[in-house]
Amino acid sequence: MGRVTERRKVVRIRDGVVSTRPDTLVAEEPLEIRLNGKPLAITMRTPGDDFALAAGFLVSEGVLAERDDLQNIVYCAGATADGSNTYNVVDARTAPGVAIPDLTLERNVYTTSSCGLCGKASLDAVRTTTRWPVADAPRLRIEPGLLAVLPDRLRAAQRVFDRTGGLHGAALFSEDGELLDVREDVGRHNAVDKLVGRALQNGDLPLSRAILLVSARASFELAQKAVMAGIPVLAAVSAPSSLAVDLAAETGLTLVGFLRGSSMNVYAGEDRIALSAAATRS
Repeated sequence: MGRVTERRKVVRIRDGVVSTRPDTLVAEEPLEIRLNGKPLAITMRTPGDDFALAAGFLVSEGVLAERDDLQNIVYCAGATADGSNTYNVVDARTAPGVAIPDLTLERNVYTTSSCGLCGKASLDAVRTTTRWPVADAPRLRIEPGLLAVLPDRLRAAQRVFDRTGGLHGAALFSEDGELLDVREDVGRHNAVDKLVGRALQNGDLPLSRAILLVSARASFELAQKAVMAGIPVLAAVSAPSSLAVDLAAETGLTLVGFLRGSSMNVYAGEDRIALSAAATRS
């Protein structure tokens, strides 16, 4: 199994003084995800929680919705020419009777790329395939002050980030601000998949009363993953993309960006934010 961190020699320059020392870096390795023995996708990830990552990815693809939909996930032995196991190939087996959606090239592209496939087709695909429309989720009323403290709680829980400075974090919080789970990965989409995959394995989907916080920007892909898991609120410390805002508006997702201290922008779904708790002005 690959390590989460690795050591490399670095030339360090501080105030004109040059020295050499080992540095701790986040590990990055490819993971091939197979579905019932057939290759489906390859993602670059930080090793660890690979089964949860694969399960979460399959939730976002519309393949899995319940714990019983998944028969098992295993590492594929003999993944290399010499028959050794790299622990970089996993095979997810669905339970008998689980219908597999048409995983077309178009759908596979926009769910695995970093920017997403732009256009109306991608918006329609998410809106029509989610099992738990977030517009129908129980009504939440989140205080802006509660959202304001969540980034610090996420940062405090990022253990590997403290050693490397090179990992994205994603966390699930309850509507009262309780930290439910946190995952780290070199890819922010992988961190979210690990959260969703854990929830599937624990039988906790849909996450209809949860807040998803990510330590980076809110891309279309992350909004899509939130919607597919039934998460009604997505908050990010950086900016959303235009397509993420469009998807949030289309599906009823509450999307918060630039969450930094007491400042934040609400791009969609403001009905879930208790705006009366803050002074408002045009």
